[in-house]
Amino acid sequence: MKAVVLSGVTPAEAVRLSEMPVPAVKPGWVLVKVKAFGLNHSEQILRLSEIEASYIKKPIIPGIECAGEILDPSDSAFSKGQKVVALMGGMGRSFDGSYAEYALLPAHHVFLAQTDLPWDALAAVPETYFTAWGSLFEGLRLGPEDTLLIRGATCALGYAALALARAVGCRVIAATHRESKLPLLSQADEAVLDTGLLTGRMSGVTKALELVGPKTLPDTLRCVSPGGIVCDTGILGGVYTWNGFDPIKDIPNGVYLTGFYSNAPTQRVMDEIFDFIMRRGIAPQIGARYRFSQIREACLALDSHAVNGKIVVTMD
Repeated sequence: MKAVVLSGVTPAEAVRLSEMPVPAVKPGWVLVKVKAFGLNHSEQILRLSEIEASYIKKPIIPGIECAGEILDPSDSAFSKGQKVVALMGGMGRSFDGSYAEYALLPAHHVFLAQTDLPWDALAAVPETYFTAWGSLFEGLRLGPEDTLLIRGATCALGYAALALARAVGCRVIAATHRESKLPLLSQADEAVLDTGLLTGRMSGVTKALELVGPKTLPDTLRCVSPGGIVCDTGILGGVYTWNGFDPIKDIPNGVYLTGFYSNAPTQRVMDEIFDFIMRRGIAPQIGARYRFSQIREACLALDSHAVNGKIVVTMD
């Protein structure tokens, strides 16, 4: 099979396809014929720095999600030919991931996809919509009465969160640091240019989804009204920890801070997401499509941050 294999730091221009044996099936794991997969910021981090960490299996096939068909169900309850998605659980870090024609994956992180979405649209859902869903409804407990601030809204996760929030019926304020991208947030009730300081520029925010991360989190906490919740989910700002964090001084009185770590999907939640998407007529926003033979170009597009929406790769 063809696959992307990383052994060390690999900029996008160095990404290429290699020939690998199709993985041998083993108990507790299923062999999936990959039909399509989405690209994620975390895979860029892996290629450019995290690959050097001792906890990363090397060489490694990257990719934290995919959509495909069960080729060999092994000893699982799956059947050959079933449409599935897979995400997280160590995929592309602890064991080989989705940048390959076939993926051997732990059965407990593979889920039936009971949907009529085509492969490219299906590949735009698993990690992005699971993270948006968990952040909004588990972390923020979002409801139609809320006013939601999405900080870092012009990324794939931001667009997904915006679509879900609008479907719920709440008011949405979407922020981006690029003025040229403000027109892309037309679904929001208000689009705001993020200069790094949003405090004092809005009122009535009851919930906030922080996708920039610790770089702007202190400011986001000050944007939320007392009784509101901030969910820290993304790290688009390139700052991964909040050094010197003092919870007594840095979290305003009466404001609640939580986070969402998307490493524990379940079949129940994936069913809820697909059902919600289909009932509400939500079309996953695909910013660019590439064939697997164009994986280098897809990674270049990911690293350039020039694509608005999810980058999806489909098999040749």
